[in-house]
Amino acid sequence: MEILFTPWRYPYLTSPKSEQPQACIFCVAAATPNPREALTVYRNERALVMLNRYPYTNGHLMVAPVAHEARLFDSTDDSLRALIRLTAEAQRILSDVYHPEGFNVGMNFGQVAGAGVADHYHLHIVPRWGGDTNFMSVTARTRLVPEELDATFDKLLPHFEKLRKDLFA
Repeated sequence: MEILFTPWRYPYLTSPKSEQPQACIFCVAAATPNPREALTVYRNERALVMLNRYPYTNGHLMVAPVAHEARLFDSTDDSLRALIRLTAEAQRILSDVYHPEGFNVGMNFGQVAGAGVADHYHLHIVPRWGGDTNFMSVTARTRLVPEELDATFDKLLPHFEKLRKDLFA
């Protein structure tokens, strides 16, 4: 008996793909004068935090270095320290705001490994709750996230604004 639906048959459950070259979302987020437009809740000279436009759960964040680099070993020690410190601060803020029961924190390097932006590495922080998955993503290729991105942005921004800029110096 053949299984008619398997998740790997539908590789685009999250963000739409395009054949056209796209601007690097992390470089745009690092340079834009309008952080809300780029969903960027925090940035300094070394790293930034932005909301995932196609979140798995409420509060799904991405942390990236400002430097456009594809691999960890391309980064300076200062950049790596900033990335981990900012990841820890983002996890703390998500804990305070959303009270998740757990987290997935991870990175994908290269398109074949699942990286949506293969040439600028980034780290995902995904808050998790018991029962936060449902049949919609499997049967209807639809992901349900009860909170709009603008609401998430407004909820998290004041917490990130409290971070001292010199925290990463």
